Amino acid sequence: MDSLIAWATWLEATALGEQMRGSALLYPAFNLLHLLGLVLLLGPMLLLDARLLGAGRAFSLPAVSRTLTPLALVGLLLLLGSGICLFAADAGPLAVDRLLQLKLLLIILGLANALLFRRLWSARLSDWDTYAPLLGRLQAALSLLLWLLVMSLGRLLAYF
Repeated sequence: MDSLIAWATWLEATALGEQMRGSALLYPAFNLLHLLGLVLLLGPMLLLDARLLGAGRAFSLPAVSRTLTPLALVGLLLLLGSGICLFAADAGPLAVDRLLQLKLLLIILGLANALLFRRLWSARLSDWDTYAPLLGRLQAALSLLLWLLVMSLGRLLAYF
């Protein structure tokens, strides 16, 4: 925790932090990029998770995954880049904010769940409609829950 606070203090004092606080356009622009990243990550993730849970069986699961995963990755990269810039504007106080800490923990859990899912099930997606493993379905449901919580916490940060 101390290392996060030290890093946040350093980041806030950098030129990036000063620019994010001092520019009338940068913060809103990065906020819009963050929103775009949110849409590009959550839209595909929610659709893919819904497909994994049995919705839209008319669409091949491997094809759905191949189509939506790159969009989600672009969204994740946009979120990470813009999120660091937004964080830099007020990093000191945000580093100790419990909502942000919970959001970051849930992001880590969501990413770990996604990586574990890929490792365990990506080679078996073509058989998913015949036999969807309970653990795989639980991971898809957990993914839905985690990413919806991350999104909700991110929006709540502005109010608490």
